[in-house]
Amino acid sequence: MRTSLWALVEERAGASPDGEMMVDELGRRMTFREYRAAALRAAAGLADLGVADGTPVTWQLPTWIESAVLVGALSRLGAVQNPVLPSYREHELAFVTRQTGALLLIVPPTWRGFDYPALAETVAAGQPGLRVLVVDGALPAGDPARLPPIPGTGGVRWHFYTSGTTAEPKGARHTDAGVLAGGIGMAGRLEATAEDRAAVVFPFAHIGGCTTWLTACLATGLTMILTAAFDPVATVEQLGREGVTLAGAGTVFQFAYLAAQRRTPDRPIFPAIRCALAGASPKPSTLHADIKAEIGGLGVASGYGLTEAPILTMGSPHDPDEVLARCEGRPLDGVRLRVVRADGGEAARGQEGEVRAKGPQVMLGYLDPALDSDAFDEDGWLRTGDLGRLDESGNLTVTGRIKDVIIRRGETISAREVEDLLAEHPDVAEASVVGLPDPEAGERACAVIVPAPNTAPTLQILVDFLRARGLMPQKLPESMETVVELPRNAAGKVLKNELRDRLTERVRRWG
Repeated sequence: MRTSLWALVEERAGASPDGEMMVDELGRRMTFREYRAAALRAAAGLADLGVADGTPVTWQLPTWIESAVLVGALSRLGAVQNPVLPSYREHELAFVTRQTGALLLIVPPTWRGFDYPALAETVAAGQPGLRVLVVDGALPAGDPARLPPIPGTGGVRWHFYTSGTTAEPKGARHTDAGVLAGGIGMAGRLEATAEDRAAVVFPFAHIGGCTTWLTACLATGLTMILTAAFDPVATVEQLGREGVTLAGAGTVFQFAYLAAQRRTPDRPIFPAIRCALAGASPKPSTLHADIKAEIGGLGVASGYGLTEAPILTMGSPHDPDEVLARCEGRPLDGVRLRVVRADGGEAARGQEGEVRAKGPQVMLGYLDPALDSDAFDEDGWLRTGDLGRLDESGNLTVTGRIKDVIIRRGETISAREVEDLLAEHPDVAEASVVGLPDPEAGERACAVIVPAPNTAPTLQILVDFLRARGLMPQKLPESMETVVELPRNAAGKVLKNELRDRLTERVRRWG
């Protein structure tokens, strides 16, 4: 089993030095030989700034070629990487840099109208020892001849955050070997080769980008097609122009591709497509058939994973249509899944329960060890918090979740985090946040508010308040309902299922 990302860089640069590794929306291209050389120069430049084996580094960059080079450079040095989404704002960024003990925070210049350097300086001002590096078109560069020896493999090399069900983000601790297992396993299940060209159209800082797809690229020699910000017109044109064969990577993108194809029904948008990829959010049962009939290829192959365990299952090009339409595939090599009923017993095949997992890609634990007792059961199985069932062939179907989260466009939103902030508004007596079905986003967040006496809070007032508190845009409620009181059980717990069902029925009836 491969245990080092940098070793994989060296291996691929030797095996196919002139193979095209990535291309972006500007038409910039980089081969595997060029990638290795650029990563070594950047590693030397970062070493001159004090980055070394074990140095904790938080980086917040878009889906750029430079972001991929940065990952390689930090891997060569043995730094502990903490990639965070460009959507993070002060509330989240201050927490993760403090918890990881980051010594360097790497951000872009003003991008898409947001001043990242100002954000970084605000965060750093409250954390002595945290330096800020703004990457504006080029990474630091130095002489690779001065680099220290390659660090040994093993140990934690990654901190990835997920909102989960707690008020603060949860930091998952991963090794190189763990994240490589997910990417290599996914590539193998999809039978990816150097002839494939994969769409990387979501944030590269997501665990599925800077580890899973980067690993798949290095392991097979496939080309990554990068775009800094997904656009339903320009990005689709880019992917078609670049000959995309693996059109990912998530349900929300498949909806965008279908809409684009329907605008030009007489011209295939992806003439070379082999497979579309879904995951990260629930998919309708018709998605596979629609993609296969209208866009082409084998249809949709779905995968299942989470920040704590990236890519546990994946569909195969050899799966029948019925399996591709309803399932998230079979466990990857080395992965074991079990389904546990609410009473703690083992679920029979086809019976629903909580999905639990063991495998090389499962995290070592959280940065806050107090969270581990809830994350793992007494036998060491990861409690995913998701409900599902396994069929007789071992295919997993995810049916729901027991975690109190909302999955919007593939991103996990902690309801409690938003609720705690809303409760601080003087016009709010009580707040509950639930996810409502959305045909494009998967789910959208709805704030259910009990107003304080003699007040009339509006959605805009509350959204402005949350923005001012530094909450990232993806977590902002998209609708609001006011109620006299929240439904509760005898123990005083808010009955979120009742709220969700009531509001979902209203959405169904009234749109």
